[in-house]
Amino acid sequence: MKKAETIKATGGKRCSKTSSQSSKVRKNDGSLFVGAFCQSNVGDVTPNVLGAFCTDSGKPCDFNRSSCHGSDLLCVGRGPGFPDEILSTKIIGERQFLKAVNLFTTATEKLSGEIDFRHVYLNFTDIEVELDGDNVVKTCPAALGPGFAAGTTDGHGVFGFQQGDTQINKLWKKLRDSLRKPSEFQVGCQKPKTVLLDTGEMFEPYAWAPAILPIQILRLGKLIILSVPGEFTTMAGRRLREAVKETLISNGNGEFDDDTHVVIAGLTNAYSQYVATLEEYEQQRYEAASTLYGPHTLSAYIQEFKKLAIAIAKGEKIAKPIVSPPDLSSVQLRFVSDPFIESPPNGVNFGDIQQDIKLPKVGWFKRGGKQKPTARFWSANPRFDLLTEGTYAVVERQEKRRWTPVYDDDDFSLVFKWALDNNTFTNSLATIEWDIPTDANPGVYRLRHFGSSKSAINSTNIYFTGASSAFVVS
Repeated sequence: MKKAETIKATGGKRCSKTSSQSSKVRKNDGSLFVGAFCQSNVGDVTPNVLGAFCTDSGKPCDFNRSSCHGSDLLCVGRGPGFPDEILSTKIIGERQFLKAVNLFTTATEKLSGEIDFRHVYLNFTDIEVELDGDNVVKTCPAALGPGFAAGTTDGHGVFGFQQGDTQINKLWKKLRDSLRKPSEFQVGCQKPKTVLLDTGEMFEPYAWAPAILPIQILRLGKLIILSVPGEFTTMAGRRLREAVKETLISNGNGEFDDDTHVVIAGLTNAYSQYVATLEEYEQQRYEAASTLYGPHTLSAYIQEFKKLAIAIAKGEKIAKPIVSPPDLSSVQLRFVSDPFIESPPNGVNFGDIQQDIKLPKVGWFKRGGKQKPTARFWSANPRFDLLTEGTYAVVERQEKRRWTPVYDDDDFSLVFKWALDNNTFTNSLATIEWDIPTDANPGVYRLRHFGSSKSAINSTNIYFTGASSAFVVS
């Protein structure tokens, strides 16, 4: 085996579309177990489990307004790996994975019974809802309130809005009215939300918000899945689940009982932002300000899902839909432009090293150490090809004079970053960083990059690769 210091960077070379697939460490050959981690009622759920703090003082944010000194820009949520967001993502992902493995390995009950479903489209802007005491209310055309513009501690808004705002100043009213002044009906219907954007009454070049939405119940024996087209808050989801379960039990022939398990599949089949409870709606924080169809949105969902639950429990069909969503595929506006066709600097190939590995003073890298092997390559915009089933970045280990992939961009230890060159602003640079795991095998390694560009002549994709100089991990 050659010494690491004698193995130089390869330089950029052409390769095939499938070359990066060959370098995947874990290949999708049909033998892998695939687990689905689905969204549920996630409206007010956050991975920033340490809480929200002011970036200037480090103190907790104002609880009611999620702001610091009157500014929401300074109030930011912290994940378990703070201040490293990648570490936070890793920790949260591992927690979910370990719990899922535990549930999978300890499960004893086998699903059995009937498989069934009910699905219907509804116009959520005009649903009559019967509340307790024969009180009938209606949903509203979609609208967003000022609390929506405030954002959340996971991603703040701009322009001085705060969660809980129910007033907007004259300037914002003029700007709002220049787009669409809300009707008197809309203003009254949405209260206590103040209409900041009247999306439900804006139709140019097409509707700014969905009106016709699908709801769906899936049955797998005693497992009931509620498919909802939005983000329900924790309490909103609980109320929907309890209402459906009670309806199934009271209308079934004994096949549904307390062991019936009802779950929510959120953001399913369509998207209509958030769904908050009536009590949450009155507070007009972000989730409530983003509840499009007014204060009785949740009540409408509960009412209509109970109808589907009755049909499931009694084995009845539902009436044919009288509405269906519009097909906007032929008129959909697209604001994300294609990446511009790039050429590397003169005398440079795609995949060439722009900045090679910098060795520590001792001449080698330590497992679990603070110093990371880092290499930067001349590259192109990753959006030319997402390299599906492939990888942009690979760590290779030399084994018997062959380079073997041991980590790729599926691994949290390997980070791939893309940016434009600060000097030219027209050339792309791809940076690969490897946080060497403590259990990595000692040996000789290198970093490899895969990418794709597009020919200016015939618009075909050009695939390339390049590798760094070798280095030792001890």
